[in-house]
Amino acid sequence: MTEEAVCWKCGASLADVPRPFGRRAVCPACRAELHVCRMCRHHDTAKAKQCRERAAEEVGDKTRANFCEWFQVAGGPASAPDQDAAATARAALDDLFGG
Repeated sequence: MTEEAVCWKCGASLADVPRPFGRRAVCPACRAELHVCRMCRHHDTAKAKQCRERAAEEVGDKTRANFCEWFQVAGGPASAPDQDAAATARAALDDLFGG
């Protein structure tokens, strides 16, 4: 069973967005571009070029639409929405220093 994909930015369901995502596909809720590295099953921040696919060309902005031929929509938790970086960093500091 394939998990339902959600927008990388707002977390909205993408069940009604036709597959495969075209380069111009956008989230119906927040209008974020969907054919982006952050929505791909190959995206992995721990890997070189942040991609598990070695043959893929490097993409500079992982949140902008691209022409990658290796793109495959990730579903479920792998597509969790973006969190505010400042809030995440502050929470980590609070945990570390007990603030």
